[in-house]
Amino acid sequence: MTTLQPDREGRFRALYADAYADVLAFAQRRGQPDQAEDVVAEAFLVVWRRFEDAPRRRDDARAWVFGIVRHCLLNARRGQGRQDALEVRVASASRNEPGEPSAELIDLATAWRRLRPAEQEVLALAVFEDLTSAQAARVLGISAATYRIRLMRARRALRGHLAPGAFLTELMEAQS
Repeated sequence: MTTLQPDREGRFRALYADAYADVLAFAQRRGQPDQAEDVVAEAFLVVWRRFEDAPRRRDDARAWVFGIVRHCLLNARRGQGRQDALEVRVASASRNEPGEPSAELIDLATAWRRLRPAEQEVLALAVFEDLTSAQAARVLGISAATYRIRLMRARRALRGHLAPGAFLTELMEAQS
């Protein structure tokens, strides 16, 4: 078995070229195929950051990358579980009668699902977690000003998915 090249970047490039197609196929089989490329990209970012920990032998290094991809898949799965739980919380936040959602709530749940995950996350930090802009920005690793801009855009996107003239649309416009 061959060892990887001595310089860090060259070794990384060789490992990437050697393992990418195989770990992408692995991620597609084990996770959601449409998210596999993102998971593998995240995994190779971890590989780059922790490259000093990589085994020197080619086959061992490939196996190490597969382990990192597996952990990234598990993280993505947990994230999707949190996303699903958040959707349930949106759908069950208020109801007219036990077991019977209001028309506004159904509109909100539908509009919520149409948002991009990043928009959902920005709104959730403000609405469900009740964080200030500075706190939410810290969570996302961005400035408070950037967070406020993203929040404004997410609210606009949510309004765009709600039916014009709907009670929730009017309520959101009054809050902006």
